[in-house]
Amino acid sequence: MFTKHLISIPFSFFSLCICFEIATCAPQDDGRNGAPNQSQAPGEASPTSSPANGFSQGFIHSIGNGANSFPHLWRPYVEQPIAHMLLENSPRLNSLIHDGKLEISLSDALSLALENDLDIVVQRYVIPIAETDILRTKSGQAARGFTGALNPGELNSGAIGAGVSNAGGTGGTGNAGGITGGGGAVAIGAAGAFDPSVSYAFSYDRVTSPLNSLVVSGIPTTTSSAIANSFSYAQMFTEGTSYSVSLSTLAQDTTQKNTLFNPDVTSRLSIGVNQPLLAGFGFMPEERFIMVAKNNQKTAREVFLQQVIASIVQVENAYYDLAAFQLNVQVTEKSLAASTELLNETRHERDIGTLSRLDVVTAESQVAASRRDLIVARTNLQVQETTLKQLLSKRGDPELDAATIVLTDRMPEPYEEDVPEAAAAFRTALSNRSELREAGNNLQNQDIGIKYAKNNMMPSLAVFGLYAASGLRGDTPASTTTTTTGTTTIPLVTGGAAGSLGQTFSAAYPETAYGLSFGAAIRNRSAQADNIRSQLERNQLEIGLQTTRNQINLQVQQARITLIQGKEQVTAAREAVELAQLSLDAERIKLRNGLSTPYNVVLKERDLVTAQYAEVQTVDTYAKGLVAMDQAMGTTLDRNHIELDEALTGTVTERPSVPYRSGINQPGAPQ
Repeated sequence: MFTKHLISIPFSFFSLCICFEIATCAPQDDGRNGAPNQSQAPGEASPTSSPANGFSQGFIHSIGNGANSFPHLWRPYVEQPIAHMLLENSPRLNSLIHDGKLEISLSDALSLALENDLDIVVQRYVIPIAETDILRTKSGQAARGFTGALNPGELNSGAIGAGVSNAGGTGGTGNAGGITGGGGAVAIGAAGAFDPSVSYAFSYDRVTSPLNSLVVSGIPTTTSSAIANSFSYAQMFTEGTSYSVSLSTLAQDTTQKNTLFNPDVTSRLSIGVNQPLLAGFGFMPEERFIMVAKNNQKTAREVFLQQVIASIVQVENAYYDLAAFQLNVQVTEKSLAASTELLNETRHERDIGTLSRLDVVTAESQVAASRRDLIVARTNLQVQETTLKQLLSKRGDPELDAATIVLTDRMPEPYEEDVPEAAAAFRTALSNRSELREAGNNLQNQDIGIKYAKNNMMPSLAVFGLYAASGLRGDTPASTTTTTTGTTTIPLVTGGAAGSLGQTFSAAYPETAYGLSFGAAIRNRSAQADNIRSQLERNQLEIGLQTTRNQINLQVQQARITLIQGKEQVTAAREAVELAQLSLDAERIKLRNGLSTPYNVVLKERDLVTAQYAEVQTVDTYAKGLVAMDQAMGTTLDRNHIELDEALTGTVTERPSVPYRSGINQPGAPQ
């Protein structure tokens, strides 16, 4: 009979566990598009993820939703694999290489950067990482955060990283099965987290004990066996209400003589509810981590946006620097050609006796200097080519390494409309700069911390209630009673887990309790400190926000000055080139007429080369000034027609369109 209890009780508890599991693991859909198929684990290669390049919106949303536990109940307890990023160059890169030449426009360079730049690849992970905080806070735990996102320390009660969870609950078998009954003090604390928790325990115990009395047991030594089962379920809601349900049974078999049932089964069902009224009351204290995680979700997008802008600016500057180095090579090649021509003319004049050997040496020295300058210019060009290739690829490739870059876009030409009006530029910057939105999100997080710190200053006051029911059934031994009228035999009456649980669920022996609990820290210095610190930290953030505004204003002004002065510098540099060319031509004519020397011509050639280098430098500076102006106003992506979602997926379907108008392709060329 005792073996029957041993087998039936765990099966009863197993059935209850399945019921609770099905009730709490129903499919959940937050209504967002792009959620993965229920049989699809987050991170599996599928149409919802693009592991070769980036992340789709559906894949990102699937992380925030978590693994669906229906109908596969075990899925939340197994790893959800995330595909490794394939660090291969995008097909676009190889398609642009022909006959050992990489022919790219600035638009092509921006497309390649969006697909291959490793800094962008790294920062893509910030957005799904922020989604993991959404998933984590939905369970009631604290967000882990990431660089750029603020997690106020005041939100954590106790240890840093602690979440919204409590260990209170109800349990045990109460007074059922004892030798006395009666009530007592009851206290039901907060229990559980947003994710329901279920626990089950089973134990078997056999003990033999010597006794010092025969009153209760009737024998000096007893041997008892006990099988205990316990099940509990606890959950907290976002408004602070928590409840717990526990069901426990204890099946015993003993050698004692004076028991009503032997073996017997004691069971108890208890349901406890707790609701805070002061500290912890309302939605904000319990949802604080969720609120912060949602703000950080927006911050993650801003952090990614800043990296995309930084990479785009870096590629644009590298492209224009490479164009400038190519122009420098053209300048030195022309200088070498002119020096060589002068050397040949000088040698001819020496042969006919009109010039001396010293004049030839002067011309030869200029040729050697021009060759040196050409070597330096070509070296700088090759180094800059390597730099640009690094920005446009995920990894080295022999074909890419051997290719020579051919730029199809020329340096931009200065125009009056390139310089925006100062006030309008600053207004545009204030509305577009992601740094301001990031700082605003962090301020909102700090406001949440202030509200929680204020709420946490109040004493703890909570009301609670308890409903419980117990059951006791077992076997009644057979007995014989003899009286004057005769002998009466009472047969064996059996009972067990089913009978005990039946009494429990039918409330044959109920218990109800309610009450309130109050607690307060004398002087409350810890909460005071947290509240004051949260306000001080907000002041720091506000100052930091104003500092960011000032820096943006400075960047806008500096970019405008660069464009204004750059336009004038380009004009002046071109005039200097024209005058240097005229001076050189005049000196050559004088040399042919015997009125000058090769040394004077060399000096004029050097002046021309210096003027041409200066022109290239001013045009390069102006081009990068245009880039800096867009960056300062926060219009880099809009002006280049770049979609942030394409940067996130790592696949560019529409090529960027560069807004700058091309102009110069060689120094001193007619404009």
